[in-house]
Amino acid sequence: MNKPENMTEATRRAILDNVGFDGGRSARGKIGFVLIPNEQTIEDDMTRHMPPGVGVYFSRATMPREISTESLAQLRGSLAETAARILPDDGLDVICFGCTSGTVAVGEAASCIELSKGAPGAETSTLAGAVRKALTAMGARNISLGSPYVAELNDNVAAYLSQAGFNMIAAHGMGLNYDTEMIRVAPEYLIDYARAIDTPEADTILLSCGALRSIDVVDEIEQRLGKTVICSNQAMLWDCLRLAGIDDRLPGLGRLLREH
Repeated sequence: MNKPENMTEATRRAILDNVGFDGGRSARGKIGFVLIPNEQTIEDDMTRHMPPGVGVYFSRATMPREISTESLAQLRGSLAETAARILPDDGLDVICFGCTSGTVAVGEAASCIELSKGAPGAETSTLAGAVRKALTAMGARNISLGSPYVAELNDNVAAYLSQAGFNMIAAHGMGLNYDTEMIRVAPEYLIDYARAIDTPEADTILLSCGALRSIDVVDEIEQRLGKTVICSNQAMLWDCLRLAGIDDRLPGLGRLLREH
């Protein structure tokens, strides 16, 4: 049996009376994400790819099951309440609305206003806004857009980007209605899909939607096509880190996170 370590009574009392603290596991930053009810990819992607010392926290807004412009617009009513449920006693460095088409339906500015109501003091981000900023950072001009959306939502995202000053060369949607379908689109298929929507005029391929597992193959697609590829969760990860003041370069996730 091991003998107890020699310790004076004064030392023992000093230890017991003075709890030792550090910055915790999230000492570098705390990032919160407001997600839609059936979202399954974003939570996994953010948890896997955040650098050490950065905490990620999630809550889910309410909306009908079917994804449409009308159902997504209803998210506005629960953004503030949902954001307020994330670390209410500790505070976040960044709060992000993790839905591309939802941001477009609610409006980017309106989404940020609602997020700020729930998480005052935190920097605000949206998935569509993160994509816009990522495209700008990469110098994108002529974009070929691919998404899992039905035509209506795909057109909405294309219009949002066009209004932001990008030239939409092509826009294709897979026509999927439910998040439970979108999360099962195979990464290997996304490689072929990106090749199929590419055109000689496009300098950038955009794979839109946080439900797609595009971040798993974004680096490979860039290498195959020889041009910039932006995907939703890659852009969101990048934007949230930079808003939190974290400048880590992350390999294997495309040029955006490697160079900017």
